[in-house]
Amino acid sequence: MRSKGQLIVISGPSGAGKGTVCEALLKKNDFWISVSATTRSPRNAEIEGINYYFISREEFLERIKSKDFLEYAEVYGNCYGTPKSEVLKVLESGRDVILEIDIQGALKVKLAYPNGLFIFILPPSMEELRNRITNRGSETPESLMTRFASAHEEISFVSKYDYAVVNDTVDSACEKIQSIVIAERCRVDRMNGDFLKEEIINE
Repeated sequence: MRSKGQLIVISGPSGAGKGTVCEALLKKNDFWISVSATTRSPRNAEIEGINYYFISREEFLERIKSKDFLEYAEVYGNCYGTPKSEVLKVLESGRDVILEIDIQGALKVKLAYPNGLFIFILPPSMEELRNRITNRGSETPESLMTRFASAHEEISFVSKYDYAVVNDTVDSACEKIQSIVIAERCRVDRMNGDFLKEEIINE
């Protein structure tokens, strides 16, 4: 019924848990998640080619010139980009693709791919968001304040998305997203036109 896969764009403020939610979704569904390229250094336990492609700023700029990214943005002094060819190839194969990207990148994708499904992950509360960022243990007091201030601004973009999901628990957030994806697959305007024509002719 669908000739192409569905592009599922998931964003949210730092600390909302979007990465954890995406990991859980992959375990329960046949989704393919795009691996972004970044100029930042790996964090603890992050693996090249699985979490990110870690590249130099020089290489990143060259890939921008070559139009190799579906979107790219600079966040907290580091560059992030989504490799275009990989995403389009998987979508053409009929498989759904998850993009876990920042808000800047998501808005750029929406301009280029408006038929995508855009989902915003929200924390249960701003207090819980602060706790999650603090508990990472990787932030200085200065960077903590910067990220928390940015989170307030980022949440204001929720109206640009199709759906908002509160990440109170990972299981609950996953169930909501899976329900959204299933409902979107059933929309008439997402069905294969040839299938609909065939049904009308057979009747």
